Amino acid sequence: MISIKNLNKSYGKIQVLRDLSVEFERGQVVSIIGPNGSGKTTTIKCLLGIVHPDSGQIYVDDELVLRQWEYRSKIGYMPQISHFPENMKVRQLFDMMKDIRKAPELDEELIGLYNIHKMYNKRLGALSGGMKQKVSAALAFLFQPDLLILDEPTAGLDPLSSEILKAKILKEKRKDKLILISSHIMSEIEEVADDILCMMDGKLCFYRSIASIKEETGEARLGKAISKLITY
Repeated sequence: MISIKNLNKSYGKIQVLRDLSVEFERGQVVSIIGPNGSGKTTTIKCLLGIVHPDSGQIYVDDELVLRQWEYRSKIGYMPQISHFPENMKVRQLFDMMKDIRKAPELDEELIGLYNIHKMYNKRLGALSGGMKQKVSAALAFLFQPDLLILDEPTAGLDPLSSEILKAKILKEKRKDKLILISSHIMSEIEEVADDILCMMDGKLCFYRSIASIKEETGEARLGKAISKLITY
């Protein structure tokens, strides 16, 4: 579904992506990990069209998408920190997005599970961080996208809300969707992901299944297995 070929990006003298090439297929849940400055965020922003790479190509369903916009209708994005118009009410936000996207079918499951309808008349600026995360999650899944990009999706969520979101991720995976998750919480990665893409200094360090990482390192705990693999 997604093919990234020889992607490079620099900010001034700092090169944040170095000849990155990787492919993702439908039905995968891939966790993108790496230390700060590894290139995770820039890669996600390139996929979203927010950042333009200096060189390289990105294909979605075999179509070159750089500087294109139509493909973004296939993407549901949940940022780590949502920036909503503070004076807008929750209902107005959902109505506005529905009007913009004009999707024939909607997935409102998270609206129900998170009781978002009960906060419809609240202003977005009055919501707590956790409530904003719930709104952001519901918006990401609302238009039934083929590709979901979730950036630290459980940050700020209470344990029950986190479990609801993880169950939703697995449910969408069974619908043959591609889900990319940027996260640093190994226990949660292990619950939902099939594969791990590890980035270091703007380059691909490894891209492997969780099962193969554990098998090669002989470690049952994912965090220890990854640490051992990196230091080999």
